[in-house]
Amino acid sequence: MDSFGRQHNYLRISLTEKCNLRCQYCMPEEGVQLTPKSELLTTQEIITLARLFVKEGVDKIRLTGGEPLIRPDVVDIVGELYKLEGLKTIAVTTNGINLTRLLPRLKEAGLNAINISLDTLVPAKFEFIVRRKGFHKVMEGIHKATELGYHPVKVNCVVMRGFNEDEVLDFVGFTKDLPLDVRFIEYMPFDGNKWNFKKMVSYKEMLDTIKQRWPELEKLPCETSSTAKSYKVPHFQGQISFITSMSEHFCGSCNRLRITADGNLKVCLFGNSEVSLRDHLRSGASEEELIQIIGAAVGRKKKQHAGMFNISRMKNRPMVLIGG
Repeated sequence: MDSFGRQHNYLRISLTEKCNLRCQYCMPEEGVQLTPKSELLTTQEIITLARLFVKEGVDKIRLTGGEPLIRPDVVDIVGELYKLEGLKTIAVTTNGINLTRLLPRLKEAGLNAINISLDTLVPAKFEFIVRRKGFHKVMEGIHKATELGYHPVKVNCVVMRGFNEDEVLDFVGFTKDLPLDVRFIEYMPFDGNKWNFKKMVSYKEMLDTIKQRWPELEKLPCETSSTAKSYKVPHFQGQISFITSMSEHFCGSCNRLRITADGNLKVCLFGNSEVSLRDHLRSGASEEELIQIIGAAVGRKKKQHAGMFNISRMKNRPMVLIGG
């Protein structure tokens, strides 16, 4: 609980800083300086911290990256998390490249929610945005997830003017015959992604475009701490959502915390203050001491982020080093 009465029950853990893609809005073109392996959290440290957070009320853990599915022991990590009493949801956010191969084992280990990043339905544009091949692997991963009973499969689409705003209607159409939740994410400023206000397409603009094509679009009810505003075209199997972190922030109901791959606790995605849980763990801090350190950091969490114009001027890690 922080000083604004927000109960934090959702933890995102970055398993690696490495990624097999180079998305333009996430990683600078020249790549990033990776943290030496010895400074990254070990599997045991990840499980120790997860156990602690679950004991303190976290009931949902999402594994992120970099690309979490390139960590060799990702299936084992999911299996260990599954044993934690009180943890209801184990989720992963992936670029989908390795998903078809790993998903049967991940499902068996206890993975029960999936978000797949996909910003375009045009193969050539995919290569341009991610600076790598792999479109068909991602599509295969999405279909595999629906086959294995993940409903909905969440598809994260970062909308950028001049890149893919002309595909919004195609993405809505993608939900017609598949149980997907296509989540349109407002482009956000991060270190090295050359953000400027002109590239952001607001959710209102997207919604207007969609309503012109599907005037019957219905708004769906949402949970208090949800970051998404959800809608559905009647008779479509899936739905769409908007993540409006820039035009209409949802800081007031924020319930999430993040641990970076090198073991730092970030209480706000857009804040640049971090606390090293890794260093405290390695210097032998007791469980009680760790709980106090975490509690103090959460207690310092600000009421809301700095706003989109100020965030774009703040120094923060590139997205790939935060873990989404």
